[in-house]
Amino acid sequence: MSDHPALALSASIADRLAHPDLAPAMVSSGEARQHLALGPIGIALLHIERAAAGLGPWQRAHDWLTGATRLPFTSGVDSHPFYGAPALAHVLACASECLPGAYERDLDLLDRQTSDDVRRRLDAAHHRIDAGQLPAVAEFDAIRGLAGFGGYFLRRDPTGPALQAILDYCVRLTEPVTHDGEVLPGWWALTGPSGRPDDRYPGGHGNNGMAHGIGSILALLSLSACSGAVVPGQHQAMRTVLAWLDRWKTSTTLGPAWPYWLTRDDLHTGQPAATAPRRPSWCYGTAGLARAQQLAALALGDVERRAQAEAALVGALTEPAQLRATVDTGLCHGVTGLAHLAARTASDASPDTAAELRAVIPSLLVRLLPSGGSPEDAAMTLVHDSAGSGLLDGAAGTALGVLAAASTGRPSTSWDACLLIA
Repeated sequence: MSDHPALALSASIADRLAHPDLAPAMVSSGEARQHLALGPIGIALLHIERAAAGLGPWQRAHDWLTGATRLPFTSGVDSHPFYGAPALAHVLACASECLPGAYERDLDLLDRQTSDDVRRRLDAAHHRIDAGQLPAVAEFDAIRGLAGFGGYFLRRDPTGPALQAILDYCVRLTEPVTHDGEVLPGWWALTGPSGRPDDRYPGGHGNNGMAHGIGSILALLSLSACSGAVVPGQHQAMRTVLAWLDRWKTSTTLGPAWPYWLTRDDLHTGQPAATAPRRPSWCYGTAGLARAQQLAALALGDVERRAQAEAALVGALTEPAQLRATVDTGLCHGVTGLAHLAARTASDASPDTAAELRAVIPSLLVRLLPSGGSPEDAAMTLVHDSAGSGLLDGAAGTALGVLAAASTGRPSTSWDACLLIA
């Protein structure tokens, strides 16, 4: 294991990000300080996972957390699962898994703050649904919304009232809404995919993604059901989302793919607009949705759908056009995300498909190491790349994502619970 070049890359990145004083200044500046995707707490997550796996010292994680928390973290309406107090809570919870009692008082406070915020958000969401209005994407998605909060409480308090209330909301979200005389799925947003009004999307859009769309809701419902957390209507809600994905899947040379989102024109024509092959990433596309559908199949005991979902991921990771469209390295929409998803999906796949997925991983990981370059050189490039040193797009996420992909084990902590893939 220790001889794998990708693991050497992870170690080199961790060494270059060993202490806040060594990192690029932008990591701890401005809003990035509180951001899981961009800032120091995402880098702390790297060191927490490595320490839990026996690959590095706990002191590095402590130094990053100490540096990040010298100033207060935002809670309430201006925070979300990837920003402020809830994001910090995710990181501290990962540390506490391996250090019983560590950060206990801080986590208790953060849990109370986050629970209060979730109650306010749920009250607003149910009021909106009662009024027959459509949601903003940020109400429910994995990054800013209730799906992300649900992933946190699934780990912290799987039998508690916060998760149950979020699951009840997710069930309601899958119920149709009639807007301007047209029946739309309950997650349809009147904005563009950015969450802002956009003239290119008259009538809004239906987002399929794992980061910002209904894929995150399917994943949360499925993960919860697999863990035994079930509310009335949950299985039917999962089937509703699966039927939507079945309705809109398209074909590539090696299997199905899914559009990132649908427009009103798509609904009227019954066909998604033709696009060039797109990257099959975690945030949008086949890779993340294949994992969500595999989890749903496991929760529903649907052997055929499980096989289809697993085969879809194999196809996406071996179809040349989709791989050519994947030009980034990071977790969100890059090669590392594909490798990590392959490893996570393989751990729950049938033996034959698991072997196929494992066989694809080396060809993905080699793309992180330029031909003739050393892991140390690649690490220096990634740490100082324009994508940054953070979790979602940057070097810390790459160093984290390759750990499970380059070995045969699962992560030592729940660091990737924020992605709703496990």
